Amino acid sequence: MDHRASEDRIRIFVGCDPNDCDLEQMMVLEYSIKKHASMPVDIEWMRLSRDPDSLWYSDPEQQRGWRTATWATPFSGFRWAVPAACHYQGRAIYMDADMLVLCDMAELWRLPFAPGKVLSGKGRKTSWRFCVSVWDNAAARAHLPEINALRADPGAHQRLMRHFQDHAELIQPMHSDYNNVDGEKKPIDAIRILHYSDMGTQFSHSYALPRLAAQGQEHWFDGAILPHPRSDLKALFDQYYDEALRAGYNLALYEADEPFGRMIKASQRGYQGNKRTRKPSFWARLGFGRKTTGSPADAS
Repeated sequence: MDHRASEDRIRIFVGCDPNDCDLEQMMVLEYSIKKHASMPVDIEWMRLSRDPDSLWYSDPEQQRGWRTATWATPFSGFRWAVPAACHYQGRAIYMDADMLVLCDMAELWRLPFAPGKVLSGKGRKTSWRFCVSVWDNAAARAHLPEINALRADPGAHQRLMRHFQDHAELIQPMHSDYNNVDGEKKPIDAIRILHYSDMGTQFSHSYALPRLAAQGQEHWFDGAILPHPRSDLKALFDQYYDEALRAGYNLALYEADEPFGRMIKASQRGYQGNKRTRKPSFWARLGFGRKTTGSPADAS
């Protein structure tokens, strides 16, 4: 893909797993983006690669390329490389893979940026989320490490999160419905982009886990798998999954050319989800007992 293409094509970079654990998420995300898009869309799937010529190269055994040991997901730090991937030109949108789009992405693509803003985010004051964000790639250059330094720094993701949290003057606020986290007590027709963010309750697990088990593989998420409290959102994911298949999409389209293999990342065995998915009253009705909350605002 030529990332220097004109601004009449929406450029989206999506963080995803390199060992084919996220195929269902990828298919549903692309289908949902293109179902509602009024402009052409180019998507790059950002996943770890063993190819030294790839921007996403990592060799954990030799400690080369991306250093991922502190990441909660296989792609946590990739969002900071989007401007470099675009040669620090034009705009680009970053998204996590665990999203379902219910709006025209041209709305975000044309989001007005005030002078001095570098990227968009959801939040306020000192609490911001960048799991959906629009980048002004040229403006970002002065606020990001050089790409090879970024890749080589295991703590870069957390440090850059803190940097932008501490410098809210660089952030262009966007409407919270462009990153609706696990429903947020809103009806479906009020959601622009659904982020089924709780890694333990993701709708895709009902498809991915049996598929991986049949292949003798394990999912990268090693925490507890639990039901999502919003059955209407689960039904929405299932609807889009079926629609994508009927429209000619299939999981094989999203398979990595070469699975990456062993990753080094932070275990999520103690993952606690978020306050929208781990309400004690919901778990008590299911007989699970109390589930704790309080994970970081943007663990991905």
